[in-house]
Amino acid sequence: MSKPTQNSRQNHIVQPFAALRPIPDLAQEVVALPYDVVNTKEAQALAEEKPWSFLHISKPEIDLPEGTDVYSDEVYLKASENIKHMVDEGVLRQDPDDYYYIYRVQMGDHIQTGIVGAGSVAAYETNLIRRHEFTRPDKETDRVRQIDAVNAQTGPIFTTHKPDVLLAEVIQKTIKGAADYHVIGEGKVEHTLWVVTEPEDIAKITQGFDRVKVIYIADGHHRTAAASRIAEARKAANPNHTGTEPYNFFLIVSFPESEVRILDYNRVVKDLNGLSETEFIAKIGANFIVEEVDKSAKPTDRNTFGMYLAGKWYSLALKEPAPSDGSIVDRLDISLLTSRLLEPILSIGDPRIDPRIDFIGGSRGMIELEKRVDSGEWAVAFALFPTSIIELMSVADAEEIMPPKSTWFEPKLADGMISLLLD
Repeated sequence: MSKPTQNSRQNHIVQPFAALRPIPDLAQEVVALPYDVVNTKEAQALAEEKPWSFLHISKPEIDLPEGTDVYSDEVYLKASENIKHMVDEGVLRQDPDDYYYIYRVQMGDHIQTGIVGAGSVAAYETNLIRRHEFTRPDKETDRVRQIDAVNAQTGPIFTTHKPDVLLAEVIQKTIKGAADYHVIGEGKVEHTLWVVTEPEDIAKITQGFDRVKVIYIADGHHRTAAASRIAEARKAANPNHTGTEPYNFFLIVSFPESEVRILDYNRVVKDLNGLSETEFIAKIGANFIVEEVDKSAKPTDRNTFGMYLAGKWYSLALKEPAPSDGSIVDRLDISLLTSRLLEPILSIGDPRIDPRIDFIGGSRGMIELEKRVDSGEWAVAFALFPTSIIELMSVADAEEIMPPKSTWFEPKLADGMISLLLD
């Protein structure tokens, strides 16, 4: 197929690209957990006796002396060396032309099928690819340095979009054929990839994304912000910049919003801010109906919360809902828990930096909240009802920002399945 024209590259939200990906025979060994869900020790264990694991690129400190600063120059240099080695050895190969890719991920009974493409940095900067979170400068700079070192977007950004018949048509047609990869990841999560090579199907996907007009970042705000910074820097360094260069795009996997699953993102707090258990429960009673229950109090609806304290579970129900004329963010459950309990009673400040609070993804279950409190290291745990995808989209559409750690997406996308080279 012919390459997209310069104008088409500049005007589309998403475009096809020539992916860097593992040869099929080694895909199972290459594909790895995302860089930000494993620590260095976990990555070392997972990559042991697996020389082609993508963790050697995404967590390159595992190949350096113990105690190496993960933000040191040596780490980024090692990432560059490792990806070059895997390309030189033929483990990773770039496709000969620009394609889209269909990516299905299955965790237990949950299946979601999306499209891998190159999202436009220009669309991100004009809010057609919409965000809902702030980023931390240190984490953003880490991604800038990693992307620059390996000259590629290697961590896919999880996005979501509203339904479109053209996108659905190509997905359904493609998945009827044989997959190019089927990989069983950690936790028995299945990752399956199909390559879309037919020019007609490629054109339909591009048109479909143009028709939905807006894409929403679900997970990957730091990677997206880093991609924007990379594009700006390379544009400034390129006197012949046209806007069509690969560095003007970033790697996305976009799923229909109806298939995206958001789990609860729960909280634990170190202490009761100098209160006794009796005093604490009494203060909560000003804003919540508090009821002790004989099993884990997993919320089943909005405006309700679970609390684990001193070996007991309590259900908390708001006495007064958020005012209907407030902002969308103010009406989120996490905002209500924060404004009516965490801030006024426990004096939790900025949750991004306050050491007295920690966050637990819903995939770990209610038992993890009990374990944290029962260990004695944490005083109280709170379980929340999951934020909905509609709430996320509404916040992004209003150009508002969600509180930190508002959403936990599961299953996670794999690293190493597919990468986007920047030149």
